[in-house]
Amino acid sequence: MFPELLNHRAEQVSARLNAAVLATPPHRLRDAMLHAVSGGKRLRAFLVIEGAAMFDVPAAQAVQAAAAVEAIHAYSLVHDDLPAMDDDDLRRGQPTVHVKWDEATAVLVGDGLQSLAFDLLADPAMGPHRADLVASLAKAAGAMVLGQAQDIAAETADTPLTLDQITTLQANKTGALIAWSAEAGARLAGEDPAPLTSYATALGLAFQIADDILDVEGSADKTGKRVGKDAEAGKATFVSLLGLDAAKNRAGELVQQACDALANYGERAESLRAAARFVISRES
Repeated sequence: MFPELLNHRAEQVSARLNAAVLATPPHRLRDAMLHAVSGGKRLRAFLVIEGAAMFDVPAAQAVQAAAAVEAIHAYSLVHDDLPAMDDDDLRRGQPTVHVKWDEATAVLVGDGLQSLAFDLLADPAMGPHRADLVASLAKAAGAMVLGQAQDIAAETADTPLTLDQITTLQANKTGALIAWSAEAGARLAGEDPAPLTSYATALGLAFQIADDILDVEGSADKTGKRVGKDAEAGKATFVSLLGLDAAKNRAGELVQQACDALANYGERAESLRAAARFVISRES
């Protein structure tokens, strides 16, 4: 069953990520980093590991690459939660880092996790293609940062974003790391990741639409974060532009596109198809 497999992969990656953080010198910063990487679905990690299995990549390399992208994801959340950005006090059902510690610590936690991610990928044990992994993740992380900047700028814009503009923004902010995760297995194997791009693109957009839907229909108890923020801020989202039902339909169409894009991989890609279906059925 998919939930059990997702949880198993999450446990593997959490163990590797925690070990990497604990290898740093004892300090309150280390404690805050451990807090920042705790919890979460580990969907990006799942995509890395299951994608790598399709290309017979050694499991240890796949888990380490998965830990790297989760470190980048966690860093982005810590910084996004800061008062200067989204000003959130709850993340994954726990106090955000700047609330539990302070803003300076939160900035440093994000910096440290970003550094840790590239340290993990640059490890010689990651094999002959680690330079490609490092370079491609650096580009994906840069796109994510651009997406956050676009999101902040949109909050003060004179006119709401159009659907095309939101699609572009979210392809950067959310989609870039999801795309890297889906393509990482091919990169680890030295294969062309392009055949997985259509899957990754559709999946990333479906994920964000589902997030917008959860902000309307979800509860803080299940999502582990504050909901209803977009409406409060008068922010343009897929739901506000398309309507709730149309947004759900669009997300379903994108999941089907993602699944169809994996046709050439046959049964080897079934876990990636299951991940796509999970994206729009999740409650957090």
